[in-house]
Amino acid sequence: MIITVKNKHTLQIDDFQFKCSIGKKGIAHNKKEGDQKTPKGNYRIGDLYFRSDRLSKPKTRLKCIKIKNHMAWCDDINYPKKYNKLITISNKIKHEKLKRIDQKYNLLIPIKYNFEKPILGLGSCIFIHLTRDYKPTGGCIALSQKDFLIMLKIIKKNSIIKIL
Repeated sequence: MIITVKNKHTLQIDDFQFKCSIGKKGIAHNKKEGDQKTPKGNYRIGDLYFRSDRLSKPKTRLKCIKIKNHMAWCDDINYPKKYNKLITISNKIKHEKLKRIDQKYNLLIPIKYNFEKPILGLGSCIFIHLTRDYKPTGGCIALSQKDFLIMLKIIKKNSIIKIL
């Protein structure tokens, strides 16, 4: 199963097309931490993280992980062993908190960009997450909750995301 980001407004899976938003500065081969670009290429996807206090467990073939208060994703280049990985919140380490006040991370799937052996500064925290307004992201791909839930029913854990 291939998830294709065709352009800055369209994500396609088989015959389904969804409106999406991407990084504020578009799609690029030369992604860097904080550059607001979505990385071009083909990537595996991770597990589904969801806010069980806001949503019931979605129907999906992905492994589902409830987001807890202490969960974050490291974007700190000063911590090479933790960079671009799920961590426990620490005041010493820069991170993206997963349990947010807004709805963006009520549902999220990490895109395995710069993932297996992360290179510091090449970019982190690249997710498929939610949007209400389709404003550009910091480099992620965002869908409406309705479309995200449809996508979850279609994709599999071995699905690939292809960002053109």
